[in-house]
Amino acid sequence: MQKEGLSQKAYVPIEEGDTYDPFVPAGESPAEFTLKAVGLGILFGIIFGAANAYLGLRAGLTISTSIPVAVMTVAVFRALAHVGIRGSILETNISQTTGSASSSLASGVIFTLPALFMWGMPPELLQMTLLAMCGGLLGILFMIPLRRFLIEREHGKLPYPEGTACAEVLVANEIGGGRARFVFYGLAGGALFKFLTSWIRVIPGDLHVNIPFLKKGQLGMDLSAALFGVGYILGPRIAAVMVGGGLLSWLVIIPAIAWWGDARTAPLFPETVNLIRDMQPGQIWTRYVRYIGAGAVATAGIITLIRSIPVMVSSFRIGASQLGERVSSGAAAVSRTSNDLPLRVVGIGALAIALVLILVPQVFGAVGGIGIRAVAAVCVVIFAFFFVTVASRIVGLVGVTSNPTSGMTIAALLGTASLFLLFGWTDAMGKAAALTVGCVVAIAASISGDTSQDLKTGFLLGATPRLQQTSELIGVLTSATFVCLTVLALGKGFGFGSEELPAPQATLMKLVIDGVLDQDLPWGLVAIGVGIAFACEILRIPSLPFAVGVYLPVSTMTPIFVGGLIRLWMERTAKNDTVAADRRERGVLLGSGFVGGEGLLGVGIALVAVAKSRRPDGIGTEWLGSEATAMLVGAAAFAVFIAWFFRSVRGNKD
Repeated sequence: MQKEGLSQKAYVPIEEGDTYDPFVPAGESPAEFTLKAVGLGILFGIIFGAANAYLGLRAGLTISTSIPVAVMTVAVFRALAHVGIRGSILETNISQTTGSASSSLASGVIFTLPALFMWGMPPELLQMTLLAMCGGLLGILFMIPLRRFLIEREHGKLPYPEGTACAEVLVANEIGGGRARFVFYGLAGGALFKFLTSWIRVIPGDLHVNIPFLKKGQLGMDLSAALFGVGYILGPRIAAVMVGGGLLSWLVIIPAIAWWGDARTAPLFPETVNLIRDMQPGQIWTRYVRYIGAGAVATAGIITLIRSIPVMVSSFRIGASQLGERVSSGAAAVSRTSNDLPLRVVGIGALAIALVLILVPQVFGAVGGIGIRAVAAVCVVIFAFFFVTVASRIVGLVGVTSNPTSGMTIAALLGTASLFLLFGWTDAMGKAAALTVGCVVAIAASISGDTSQDLKTGFLLGATPRLQQTSELIGVLTSATFVCLTVLALGKGFGFGSEELPAPQATLMKLVIDGVLDQDLPWGLVAIGVGIAFACEILRIPSLPFAVGVYLPVSTMTPIFVGGLIRLWMERTAKNDTVAADRRERGVLLGSGFVGGEGLLGVGIALVAVAKSRRPDGIGTEWLGSEATAMLVGAAAFAVFIAWFFRSVRGNKD
């Protein structure tokens, strides 16, 4: 008999003595860990890993790709069914588990390693790959002992929103109503719009307008399908908070600096050449506001961690007890749906990674001396274990998109850099070593959140945990090289810190390390950012997304805000909750496709730039005459794009 969906127990705490009935019972053993499932996961993981790397370097954030990978796998399995090759729902789950690992891997890499390029110490592909593998493997291994508590015992208390949503999507596809076409539509739409703005360049890639009567006040908007899609995925609340931070920077702080500096006759530190009155709004943002934003982001990240201390303490206490239980129970028989990888894999794996960090010189690149590598390895293991525990629980409450990876990385960098300062390791080698610690920790924290969501999906569906954990490990090992190759290609094609790839998170990490080890930050500007973060907390405004808005150009935030507004309108005008949920799912799948399509074409443009030593010239916007006309045409094209999105999400039956 065909099941109608997940059990009602999927959404509520389980009473003591009761058990959860998964979609696939523990007593059944359908095909799960198969070559086609793992192979598709690897393929889609490479695609979305590259796309997320581009998105993160452009906008400073990434998205969860479990759902789009899942629905694309379903589409492939349905196509294969016509030739007699069928796939089970658990195979689809293995595919999305394998594929989603690459996106988290990309987050950690792009958040940190571009800083090495900015210091003039570009890492080799081997070093980047080893760091990515070490961080990814640590994050998965440290999550294994926590699964039984966080996923099983805390079921109904920790919702794991992305993991639950992915399970619902897979079940919905299993019983009918496939939605894979929306991902493919999104891939095509995102790629097409990027082609128009950045390859043939027949329309401008951004809009900007000066605000009358506001000194150097300016608003802008990137014409980006990916950023619009991210806004829809994030939703109106977070999108509004982020654009609020951007408006504060560009309509308040920059005009205030311009007004205050109008009468100055000498450059103001950290600027050493230009007077404020001669600077454009973008220059003021680069030389002054970015430091304010860095102070706000760092403080907001640390505040987030401090507020999570009760969660941390509870997680460690419970994690220790779970570890003790598993050790005492030994190899006692467990059901298929509760079978994890053994603890010896965790212990041996963590030890092996620590030894690799210490003994393999290529991991730290130019950093010499086994002493500094040993200290760095100890910092990696301690911080990674700590933040994996924190991240796994936090994403259970608020989702992957709210995982404070930046704050955790900053805390790890501050701790490591302070320790290095005590040892006198303040030269370029010390900076590089501190950054590599942050890189591994960032990847571990990021991927542990993704692993937690995937294990939640598996728990609801009735998957085998050890097979999912193995899939995550495979996903890390197979995607690491491709993600790092993507980052290298993007860096060579566009340059990190450029208008196309500002690499905001990596720039922030560079500022943190430089500030601690060189002790030459403009602390007055940083202090203003600290004050903004605390003001947000007092006003009960989410400090981290607001701080990110302050730190990034407002032009990046505006398309995110538009996407959030469209989602708000879509859900508010729906006839009922079912229609609202339907619109939300369609929009998320389309938005994920936008990210993938624009990201992949961005990588393609970078590869062309590397091969030809310059970006594609395209036609250019000169055919439109004036800049004003070009911007009007660009705005009209983006409006048509949004109208198509609106029509696709709303559907004919609504």
